[in-house]
Amino acid sequence: MTALADGRAGELEAHFDETIARDRRIEPRDWMPDHYRATMIRQIAQHAHSEIIGMQPEGNWITRAPSLRRKAVLIAKVQDEAGHGMYLYSAAETLGADRADLTAKLVSGRQKYSSIFNYPTLTYADVGVIGWLVDGAAICNQVPLCRSSYGPYARAMVRICKEESFHQRQGYELLMTMMRGSEAQRAMVQDATNRFWWPSLMMFGPPDDQSPNTAQSMAWGIKRHTNDELRQRFVDMTVPQAGKLGVTLPDPDLTWNSERGHYDFGAVDWAEFTAVLKGNGPCNAQRVAQRKAAHDDGAWVREAAAARAAKQAARDRAAREQDTREQDTA
Repeated sequence: MTALADGRAGELEAHFDETIARDRRIEPRDWMPDHYRATMIRQIAQHAHSEIIGMQPEGNWITRAPSLRRKAVLIAKVQDEAGHGMYLYSAAETLGADRADLTAKLVSGRQKYSSIFNYPTLTYADVGVIGWLVDGAAICNQVPLCRSSYGPYARAMVRICKEESFHQRQGYELLMTMMRGSEAQRAMVQDATNRFWWPSLMMFGPPDDQSPNTAQSMAWGIKRHTNDELRQRFVDMTVPQAGKLGVTLPDPDLTWNSERGHYDFGAVDWAEFTAVLKGNGPCNAQRVAQRKAAHDDGAWVREAAAARAAKQAARDRAAREQDTREQDTA
């Protein structure tokens, strides 16, 4: 019996390995190693948490946006981020994760979200810079995930990336408008760029030699590029955009390397990155507390929805039983 079970387990693992080797998708119904399942839940949950927490920095500016058009744009973007979080929580649920449990882990600090959202948005220019730099970094990081080996995650990423690309263009358009404005507006854009440039580079995660999950995620086809490869791609993409915009990126070591065919850039402060991940960033406590408060305040909505669903299910069940009785007496 044990030998048969071991043999069956070996067949399932071999099929999983073949699926990955052929660059095909793993679906929820398929067998997968426990570590693969745990890795996917961790990554998707962190991504979902980032979308939900990421609503806060820009949401703070909805009531203070300078025109009705800008308010509408910002509301639409924040609404998109909420939708992204819901797609991703749904993808995590296909792996057996519980959405309420994931939220509990977020607000208790047992699961992380992107470090970038622990920085304050001090001026309205930050809204544009988040669109340009933060969403730009997200696009670099997430477009390859459209080919991730886990099917529900990859399919969710297709729509998310389309919307993130639109957000990036919205942010850049806002900054271009401000750079055509007053000297004070141009200074505001430059200040926001100075504050968000290095945290944006941190979004790709630690250097490859310090990333404990990259090698296995690459082997499983969860990731397609390493952290350092994606960071380099982002820098190469962003430098010409900064030149067109008319802002200076705050890195004196930033220079074109003709031999490599890439831009060289300065060292990231990984001590700051680690401190923020550990909960010591400028806004960590505020972001988590606000998420917890929103979750607690919405308890009555979830309870009402559950009660309505239960009532509807009872009605459907009674209707089916009535149909069965009528058929039996016919």
